[in-house]
Amino acid sequence: MNKIFHDLNDKQLEAVKTIDGPVLVISGPGSGKTKCLTHRIAHLISNGIKPDNILALTFTNKASQEMKERVAKLLGRLSIAPTIGTFHSVGLRILRRYPSPWVQEQLHYF
Repeated sequence: MNKIFHDLNDKQLEAVKTIDGPVLVISGPGSGKTKCLTHRIAHLISNGIKPDNILALTFTNKASQEMKERVAKLLGRLSIAPTIGTFHSVGLRILRRYPSPWVQEQLHYF
């Protein structure tokens, strides 16, 4: 069996195998959300979706680091990694990359 689908329950498997469109995963603590999302990212990439077309957002640095490590474990080292981070870190990265004049004035505080 493909390691991407290993140890997933029916609902997780449904989310992981969905290739078209976004998937929203809502469940309680310890229910396997991170596992589900990382396996979905690996499945998307293994089906030809470019990693730079994937965005995964989390609330904590710990969760984003865990997701990055799990994707790397499933797929190995990628030349281009998917964007995985917290809402705040990714938002700041976008503002720094595409700054307006007002944003440029404010970014010196960060």
